[in-house]
Amino acid sequence: MLVANWMTRNVIAVDKCDSVEVAEDLLKQHSISLLPVMAQEKLCGVVSSGDLYRTINSLAAAQEDLDLKDKVSHMTVGQVMTPNVITVPADFTVEETIELLIKNKIHGVPVTNDKKEVLGVITQTDLLKAVVDLTGASRRGIQYGFVVEDRPGSIKELIDTIHNFGGRMASIMTSYEGVPGGYRRAYIRMYGIDRFRLNSLNEALEEKANLVYVVDHLEIRKEISTNANSIALCPSK
Repeated sequence: MLVANWMTRNVIAVDKCDSVEVAEDLLKQHSISLLPVMAQEKLCGVVSSGDLYRTINSLAAAQEDLDLKDKVSHMTVGQVMTPNVITVPADFTVEETIELLIKNKIHGVPVTNDKKEVLGVITQTDLLKAVVDLTGASRRGIQYGFVVEDRPGSIKELIDTIHNFGGRMASIMTSYEGVPGGYRRAYIRMYGIDRFRLNSLNEALEEKANLVYVVDHLEIRKEISTNANSIALCPSK
């Protein structure tokens, strides 16, 4: 999944010489948290709602004897923006972008081409939408969490079992976090199964792997395995 498919293309930007009030109004008007800052049609920084919040709070603390509103009205975006702009190309993956935001503790970045022209903006909200799509969460259905042996065919056995009961796959994701060597976690979201066959399916799946939890989004019901605390150490059946 590429940034190009999830970024906001209709970019709202400000000029470096615009007032802080202009930036604040744009952020509120468009319900956004990040504005690219331009100077002579070139990207020179970004300004966020957090930048404005910190600036106003700093002024309020240091300039108690002055009119805060008047002080802010005379400030330009260039005075409060973040000048060292972190950007991503349009062919960056969603996963790479999430890692970048986490590493730099930021909420969004401009998307640029080789000429440093702004093509769009990608924010946490855009990325969360991508994750919802990637996991198939919008289909609701049923989500399973397993700990399986890390061997060829272990996940295929689960998928085949679900297919045999008439289920259809919405997403399959795996991780090696939090499990001992030789195992991995598998998260499967499926839909389309007859609810009267669900208990039988769960029993069949438990014969193939360690079933940690089941979340039935249609019934808004969750079942956690009684072996959830020790499940990672148990061999598959």
